[in-house]
Amino acid sequence: MTAQQYNQCVDEHADGVYRFILKNIKDEDKAKDIVQDSFEKMWTKAGDIEFAKAKSYLFTTAYHTMIDAIRKDKKQTELNEEAFNKHQVNNSYNDLKEVLNQAVSRLPEIQRHVIMLRDYEGYSYQEIGEITKLNESQVKVYIYRARTYLKNYIGKLDMVV
Repeated sequence: MTAQQYNQCVDEHADGVYRFILKNIKDEDKAKDIVQDSFEKMWTKAGDIEFAKAKSYLFTTAYHTMIDAIRKDKKQTELNEEAFNKHQVNNSYNDLKEVLNQAVSRLPEIQRHVIMLRDYEGYSYQEIGEITKLNESQVKVYIYRARTYLKNYIGKLDMVV
């Protein structure tokens, strides 16, 4: 097919292909994109297509392009307002320091001491053991329990707030 025959095919069949696609997907913008893609595919293969079979090739290409677009759309999820609100994080409570201090104050005294020494002051497990007169294993257990409690407390607070 020559460039002149291709242009003739565009003039004769563009509206028909557009109507065909639009009836199937009912979205004007997507229909225009599919028709454009179909004509582009036809242009790249123009040398291999006979002019007599151009209409058939065009409609077949448009149909397959439409199917590909439908499949692509099924894989993608649209972010509508309902889905956006469902996944939106509510940041109405901004004072994380206050929440953390409140959570730490709820810890048992020994856990509060070791977590403060470790996470706030930066002491090693061995140094904390010397300060609190605990062995290193006990220090690790108390820190683990304190961190678990804090994580659960702050996690529950996120659900409430």
